[in-house]
Amino acid sequence: MAVSVKEVAAEAGVSVGTVSNVLNRPEVVSERTVTKVTAAIEKLGFVRNDAARQLRAGHSRNFGLVVLDARNPFFMDVTQGAQHRALENGYTVLMGASDNSLTTEQQLLDLFEEQRVAGVLISPMHSDFSRLWKIREAGTPVVLVDRGSGDRSFSSVSVNDVEGGRIAVQHLVDLGRKNIAFVGGPQSIEQVQHRLEGAQSVIAGTADAVLLHLPTKQLTVLEGRAVGERILAMEPAQRPDGIFAANDLLALGILQALVMSGSLSVPGDIALVGYDNIDFAQSAVVPITTVRQPAEEIGRTAVDVLLREAEAGADAVREQFVFTPKLVIRESTVGTGNAN
Repeated sequence: MAVSVKEVAAEAGVSVGTVSNVLNRPEVVSERTVTKVTAAIEKLGFVRNDAARQLRAGHSRNFGLVVLDARNPFFMDVTQGAQHRALENGYTVLMGASDNSLTTEQQLLDLFEEQRVAGVLISPMHSDFSRLWKIREAGTPVVLVDRGSGDRSFSSVSVNDVEGGRIAVQHLVDLGRKNIAFVGGPQSIEQVQHRLEGAQSVIAGTADAVLLHLPTKQLTVLEGRAVGERILAMEPAQRPDGIFAANDLLALGILQALVMSGSLSVPGDIALVGYDNIDFAQSAVVPITTVRQPAEEIGRTAVDVLLREAEAGADAVREQFVFTPKLVIRESTVGTGNAN
């Protein structure tokens, strides 16, 4: 019969929690206690599993990945790319979603530290990287995903979201749309800020064009539906003739609201552009023009960078990968598939 942790604790004269600390966090236990528990383990022949042995060696064969929203197919594609590359190198990926909550993000980082992950991939909530500095200083490499680090203090794999916002709104302007709405939020998310900046840059250089910002609390289909209903309630003269949504989920919600109303057509009355190029955008009742991010490639590249940092240790060079987004034009801006 396998020896239990409780038996090890009794043999060493310590608590079960102390045995767990010796196995998982020996740095918080005195050397004398570590020696006692180790002796008990050897005497009783206690063996956990391969993961535990890796933890006692100081690391696991797992990478921790924190994304903003697991409900967004874009982040699932990023995770898939990361998982595939990790498996090719003998690692797995443990994914958690912060759900745009700083508290949840911190809890996930705590868990990953306790699990002794070999590295952390994260799409962080804000630009205060103090916690990430501590993780790296403890010997665990950290790579930012889907956003840059600003001062290049961390390696990052991101997309030029300012350019993405620019090409989205330039497309609407080129179609003759002048009263354009940007839908997205919260602005605490850097990607949303940058997409708005790109949109603003086009409007600033276009005569007679205006940009209305319709903020959202989240980047979800339901939030998009609410904005769509708000647009329907506007006076015709105030209503936008073009919409740039900060992601495809918002665009889908907006499209649903407009289609269900039966009073406006897409793209006849309102041209609509999303962002991310998720599968649902192409299969919508009116396929949605969108800005493509190479999601799986982002995930693969992030793991490659993390592996290089882990190998280089203290001598690691902070790499900065920035992908250029591409516009994918569909019927929501130029097609004949109007929704009435």
